Amino acid sequence: MAHRDVLDALLHDYTTRAEAIRRDLGRSHSADFAEQAQQRQNDEVLDALLAEAEHGLLLVRQAKQRLAEGRYGECLCCGEPIEAARLAALPIAEYCLLCTEDLGDAGNQASGLR
Repeated sequence: MAHRDVLDALLHDYTTRAEAIRRDLGRSHSADFAEQAQQRQNDEVLDALLAEAEHGLLLVRQAKQRLAEGRYGECLCCGEPIEAARLAALPIAEYCLLCTEDLGDAGNQASGLR
């Protein structure tokens, strides 16, 4: 699958996820206090999931911009090519493995693809 197709699929997935979460957040709450308290807790979880989906959308859009500019797969730190296996596993990768380790960014980038 071409990089553009993979990024388009990710964009679609994140967009669909964010829209579904927004719908869930927009629903009305129960008049029952105990049930409403539980729904509010659920809303906090949904808010976190929405933030994660929106962050994923941002990363995919940035990757698509790099692709359009001919810079996709180029490490933003050192300028060297990002390993093909890394791009296959993490299509939104901004850094090669060495720079990711140096920056301590492995966990931050991976969190965008849950």
